[in-house]
Amino acid sequence: MLSSLQFKTSLQFSVLFIPFLVPFFIILLHTPTSTLASLITTLPGNDTDRLALLAIKSQITHDPLGFFSSWNDSVHFCNWKGVTCGHLHQRVITLNLSNYNLVGSLSPHMGNLSFLRGINLQQNYFHGEIPPEVGRLYRLKYLNFSNNSFSGEIPVNLSGCSSLIMIRLGFNNLIGKIPSQLGSLQKLERFQLHYNHLRGQLPDSLGNLSSIRSFSMSVNGFEGTIPESLGRLKTLNFLGFGLNQLSGTIPHSLFNLSFISVFTLPFNQLHGNLPSNLGFTLPNLQVFNIGHNRFTGPLPQSLSNASNLLELDINSSNFTGKVKIDFGGLPSLWSLVLAANQLGNGEADDLSFLDSLTKCRDLRLLDLSENGFGGKLPHSIGNLSTQLVQLRLGGNQLSGSIPIEIENLVNLTELTMSKNNLSGSIHVIGNLPMLRRLDLSENAFSVHIPSSIGNITQFMLYTLKRTT
Repeated sequence: MLSSLQFKTSLQFSVLFIPFLVPFFIILLHTPTSTLASLITTLPGNDTDRLALLAIKSQITHDPLGFFSSWNDSVHFCNWKGVTCGHLHQRVITLNLSNYNLVGSLSPHMGNLSFLRGINLQQNYFHGEIPPEVGRLYRLKYLNFSNNSFSGEIPVNLSGCSSLIMIRLGFNNLIGKIPSQLGSLQKLERFQLHYNHLRGQLPDSLGNLSSIRSFSMSVNGFEGTIPESLGRLKTLNFLGFGLNQLSGTIPHSLFNLSFISVFTLPFNQLHGNLPSNLGFTLPNLQVFNIGHNRFTGPLPQSLSNASNLLELDINSSNFTGKVKIDFGGLPSLWSLVLAANQLGNGEADDLSFLDSLTKCRDLRLLDLSENGFGGKLPHSIGNLSTQLVQLRLGGNQLSGSIPIEIENLVNLTELTMSKNNLSGSIHVIGNLPMLRRLDLSENAFSVHIPSSIGNITQFMLYTLKRTT
C-alpha cells in the first residue's frame, strides 16, 4: 500500500503534468498519417533501414525493367517497390525483388534490416557470395535466393536466423558442404539446395530439424551414406536426393516416415533390398523414383497397397523376379517405368500383371523394356488406359503376334517392341492414328508393310528389320 507521503507525491505529479499531456495527445490524434510517417523516419532505426535499402540498390549493376526507379528520397522508403513495412514501427519486414532480371551482388547491409521477416530474390542474376551478415536477421522466416548465380559456401551463421521456416537456395553455383550448424533451425520446414555444386557428406545434424517437411538436395555432389538420423523426421513428406553420389543402403528408418509422399533417390550408388512391407509403412506415397542405382531382390508386393501412387520408376536398378504387384489398387497411377532390370523369368505368365494394370485409367507411360519378360502379349493390352501415350516393350523375350486389341490405344504416340521374338502381321499398327515413333526391329514380323501405315499423318519414325 502507498504511504501517505507517496500518495501525496503521486497526486502532485498528476496535477502538474496531466494538463500538458492532454493537449499533446489531442494534437497527435488530429495529425495526418503522412506527417506522422515523416516524423517516424527521423528515428535512428528507420534511417538504418533506408540506408540499408540504398546500399542494396547501389550493388545492382543492371536493372532492365526499371525496378529501382521508385527507390529515391522523393518517396518514403516504405512505399518503394518491393518493400513492405510494419504499420506500427515503419520498419522493413519483407523485401521482394523476384523475377526482375536484376544483375549485381548482394550488399552486406542486408544484415541491417533487423525487422526483416521475408526476403525473395528468386529469378534474377545475383552473383558473388551470400553475405554472412544475413545471419544477423534473427526475425527472418522466409529466405528465397533460388534461380540466381550465387557462389561460394553456405554461410555458417545462417544458423543465427533461428526463426527460419524456409530456405530456398536451389539453382545457384554454391560449393562446399552443408554447415552442420544449420541443424539447430528447429522451425525450418523447407530446405531446398537442388542444382548447385555442393559436396561432402550429409551432416547427421539434419536429423535435428524436427519441423522439416521438405528436403530437396538433388543434382549436387553429395557423397557417403544417407544419415540414419533422418529417420527421426516424423513430419517429412518430400525427400529428394537424386543425382548425387550417395552410397550404401537406404536407412530402414526412412521407410517408417508415414507422411512421405515424394521419395526420390535416382542416379546414386545405393544398394540393398527394399523392405517387403514398404507399401504399408508409406501409405501416403505418390512418387517413388529410385532408378539408376544398384538394388537387388524383388519388387515388394505390398506396393499394391500404396493407393495414392502416381509414379513408380525403378529404371536400371537390378531388381529381379516376377512382378507380383496388384496395380488395381493404384487407380491414379500415370507412369510406370520398370525398364532395364532383370524382371520376369522368360515364362508365359510374366505379363499377367497387365490384367490389373487395366484398372489404372490415367496411365500414360508404361515402360517394360530391357527385362526378361516372356510369353505372348496378352489380349488385355488393348484394355489399358486410352490415355496411354508411350508403350515400350523392347528387349524382352516376347513371342507370338501383336494382339489386334492394341488398336484401342488410340492416343499412343510411341510404340517400341524391338529385340523380341514377335512374328506375324503388323497391319493393326495402321489403326493407331497418333503414332509418331514405331520401332519393331529385330523381330520376325512379315516383311509386308500395310498400306494403312501411310494413313498415319503424324508418323515420323518407322524401323523394321527381319530377324535372320
